[in-house]
Amino acid sequence: MTKRDIVVRISEESGMQQQKVLEIVQKTLDYIAEALARGKKVELRNFGVFEVKVRKARIGRNPNSPETDVPIPRRAVVKFKAGKEMRELVLRLTPEEGHPAPPPAAPPVV
Repeated sequence: MTKRDIVVRISEESGMQQQKVLEIVQKTLDYIAEALARGKKVELRNFGVFEVKVRKARIGRNPNSPETDVPIPRRAVVKFKAGKEMRELVLRLTPEEGHPAPPPAAPPVV
């Protein structure tokens, strides 16, 4: 799903013009990115939490020349932790197919 898909869907369901919906969606994303760039945590209830974590410096290996060490500096990365409702929805997917898992089978009657 792309930002465009989201805009079209919201526009169709709300009756708002796509341009206005695009402005709102873009402004929302801009505010989230701005907060993360300042090191703040962004919590969207029932959706999840975005936060900045600092990865420590480490030594990596180049797979093409494993004898050479490659220093990887410490850096800030964005982490996302899904909220409870989203996590439960995603857990219903089968990992191989990305489709909803079938309901559990009833126990055999003896």
